[in-house]
Amino acid sequence: MSLKFLNERIDLHIGGIDLRFPHHENERAQSNAVTSGEAVAMWVHGEHLLFEGRKMSKSAGNVVLVQDLIDRGLDPLALRFSFLENRYRSQMDLTWAALEAANLTLRRWRTSMATWGDSSEQVADDEIVAAIAKDLDTPRVMLRLRAIEKSADFTDAMKRAIFLYTDALLGLDLTRPVEVRPLSNEQEDLLAARANAREDKNWSESDRLRDLLLNAGIAISDGPDGQSWSWI
Repeated sequence: MSLKFLNERIDLHIGGIDLRFPHHENERAQSNAVTSGEAVAMWVHGEHLLFEGRKMSKSAGNVVLVQDLIDRGLDPLALRFSFLENRYRSQMDLTWAALEAANLTLRRWRTSMATWGDSSEQVADDEIVAAIAKDLDTPRVMLRLRAIEKSADFTDAMKRAIFLYTDALLGLDLTRPVEVRPLSNEQEDLLAARANAREDKNWSESDRLRDLLLNAGIAISDGPDGQSWSWI
């Protein structure tokens, strides 16, 4: 049926690594015999997914659904983010900790996108383009984005343009507005206490308070004008 409707030419055939042999080898032999040539231009096989160290399966009772992420207050795109940080050819061990970390990074990037301006210009970064062309090396893409985010060599406008271009490839919805919510009295007290600790050069206390704020979803940045914060 596929050969009939695709004019005896399949550009991309995808499947799990467990199907490579003998299923796909047999399929290739049969299809090529019909078409008198290579019926499939490219075969792509993905490795197995583990969850918390075990193969995800119904029998093991460790299947994670998108609704499970939503129930935990995580953006479903945190799952895509986690997948992008791993090579599709490599076995992946997914964890709740990794999903929560991905969710925090997504929030931080969306917050940064809003602070970097409102331009819709897209600019391709050579390293990102090369990584995608080299067997979909998405982990390298994610590392490059993290480097650009922190780099002083890029203007805010250029960072936004590169992130916009890459988001069109990765589909992380980085321009989605981040919910703005007020600080609680306790959180305001923690921020004030940390500012005082830095003024007193009490770095250990400053770090301790920073970690407490981070656990509450508040990222701290220190600059010449003092500390600033944002929701992540």
